[in-house]
Amino acid sequence: MWLKNLTLLNFKNYNAADLVFSNSVIAFVGNNGAGKTNLLDAIHYLCLCKSYFNPIDSQQIKTGEELFLVQGDFIREEKAEKISCGLKKNQKKSFKRNKKEYDKLADHIGLFPVVMISPYDINLIMDGSEERRRFIDNVISQTDSRYLDELITYNKHLLNRNALLKQVAITRTLDVALLQILDEQLVNSGNIIFEKRKQFLLNFIPLFDKHYQFLTNNAEQVALSYQSQLNEQSFETLLAQAIEKDRLLERTTVGIHKDELQFEIAGMSMKKFGSQGQQKSFLIALKLAQYSYLQKFKDFKPLLLLDDIFDKLDQNRIHKLMEMVSHHDFGQIFITDTDKQRVAKVFEQIAIDVDLFEVSEGSVSHA
Repeated sequence: MWLKNLTLLNFKNYNAADLVFSNSVIAFVGNNGAGKTNLLDAIHYLCLCKSYFNPIDSQQIKTGEELFLVQGDFIREEKAEKISCGLKKNQKKSFKRNKKEYDKLADHIGLFPVVMISPYDINLIMDGSEERRRFIDNVISQTDSRYLDELITYNKHLLNRNALLKQVAITRTLDVALLQILDEQLVNSGNIIFEKRKQFLLNFIPLFDKHYQFLTNNAEQVALSYQSQLNEQSFETLLAQAIEKDRLLERTTVGIHKDELQFEIAGMSMKKFGSQGQQKSFLIALKLAQYSYLQKFKDFKPLLLLDDIFDKLDQNRIHKLMEMVSHHDFGQIFITDTDKQRVAKVFEQIAIDVDLFEVSEGSVSHA
């Protein structure tokens, strides 16, 4: 997959921008706050219908303006594709493929796979399990459209069951028949999601191990494991055993919404015992494994967005990373960095041409 050009209007700190890309490696260089990351986020918007950083669409509109527009021309499986996203204040977001608007945005997910690596990803290690479940769900959803539908269904059933538990706390009476129906609905969706997550991790973990060992020259032993209550007992049994606790807390305390992805280094918590460099290497390997997984199951190469990737990595790991992603296994890559000379030098050392764009206070020019 290839992005030929990118057009912005009133997007974040940009009045207007129109960029043409003619290379497989594109770098946006400039000072912090200039708008480099916003260009990557615009590409992410076109691929996944949303910002990587901010879930509120209206906050992407440039201050003082009434609307934003992001548009891009792709080559996907040897066909030209025009994708556009627009939003006017207080109106519904418009998302179009080849000038035809989608009935539902979920139909777009997975058609234009993308992987973003950003300093923001540290949340995957430092924050709660919800972030790590979201990571799993994001990857699977780009390869399995029915998975996203099942997630929506599960969350709807979970809301209904929790609402019943809150009602029971008020009325002091439990409608057992209704609870059985809600449990059955939750179990049906939950089991499907559990099996898909389990299968995903079986494919994903070897890819992660390969990328981490390459990045670090086998210097450290790390582990990635899938923790789920459903690994130990059936969902039906878990719900039956937890009913008194659920009534007391007025929420469903067991299920796949409690799943966890555990990160370890030398048998210990990556969050507590990993250095900044080790954590960054772990996250990069995680995202490169995501890329490899998407490529394997989509049968073409996603876009790779690397935001401020050289920060906190030593020169050896930078060189290894760029050597890896510039290899033929990877497709088009977009990079941001504050140091133009550093970017040029890194790619000169590995004999790869790079398209340089200089970014300054919301304006972009070809370097």
